Amino acid sequence: MNTIDEALDFAIEQEQIAADFYAQTAEKARSAEMKSVLMEFSEEELRHKQILLNVKAGEHQLTPQQEVLDLKISDYLIDMEGAENLSYQDALIVAMKREQAAFELYDKMASEIPAGELKDVLKGLAVEESKHKLFFERQYDDHVLSQN
Repeated sequence: MNTIDEALDFAIEQEQIAADFYAQTAEKARSAEMKSVLMEFSEEELRHKQILLNVKAGEHQLTPQQEVLDLKISDYLIDMEGAENLSYQDALIVAMKREQAAFELYDKMASEIPAGELKDVLKGLAVEESKHKLFFERQYDDHVLSQN
């Protein structure tokens, strides 16, 4: 990626891939509750995509300077594959791991290019992904850890 538009287009595409993943996984889910949860995850990814489209249109700005709390919950969980019979806990683990991977990708890309606007956009994308991860970590903390 050499331009800001290329970086944003890539990020937009990744958000759509994530939304599609959750929607497809929802179709395979056996319980109505899990279908609903996974569709909410898909809708959340579509909201992220819209934010990036707004950034690309100049209507919104990414803020790479913003620090985002990392609960590090996903650091201690095993990787989960998309499955037909995910529990809510499993779905949250998949979501956290996907967001962590996206954060690491943008962070690594930003670290490998010289200072400038593209670096700032990539850092901003990394911050956005860390916000998404935090959302899922809070869900995990509220709905899984608090019940154990």
